[in-house]
Amino acid sequence: MQDFTLRQASLDDLAELSLIGQGTFLESYADLIQRADIVKHCQNQHGEAAYRDYLTDGVSKAWIAEMKLTGAPIGYAVLTKPDLPVDLQAGDAELKRIYVYSKFQGTGAGRALMEIVETTARENGAPRLLLGTYEDNQRALNFYAKAGFEKIGTRTFKVGDACFCDLVLGKVL
Repeated sequence: MQDFTLRQASLDDLAELSLIGQGTFLESYADLIQRADIVKHCQNQHGEAAYRDYLTDGVSKAWIAEMKLTGAPIGYAVLTKPDLPVDLQAGDAELKRIYVYSKFQGTGAGRALMEIVETTARENGAPRLLLGTYEDNQRALNFYAKAGFEKIGTRTFKVGDACFCDLVLGKVL
């Protein structure tokens, strides 16, 4: 039995998306990025305005995973048009964000979020689903490999003065 539910996010969920985005990014990278840089990144990239931009661009969609018992958010995913340094095919889609708090990893929430993202991308006619992820995030890489993603490129991901090498992964839908 799943202890979580998924629902599509709306403009009423901007505070919740921002909370999940900031919290999961901090949880994932606080040991790698300096305080001032990670705080500024979270404010800019995971503030309510960033999620408003996604939800009003006419293309992007977001989903929230919540605990059944409490309704508290435990993860989320954002699907959008690609902004990655690889040769794009017409109609490609990008999984811009998919995070589940570590306490809830292994519950199936991440897999359920991935399934709804893939289904939506297919329904929209996307030939491929693309994403970028930190090259040293082995847990994420294992998750993506199980989901059928393969390396198609790299990118530099900058947070403040810190530069990270990300892998760009793709999956034929």
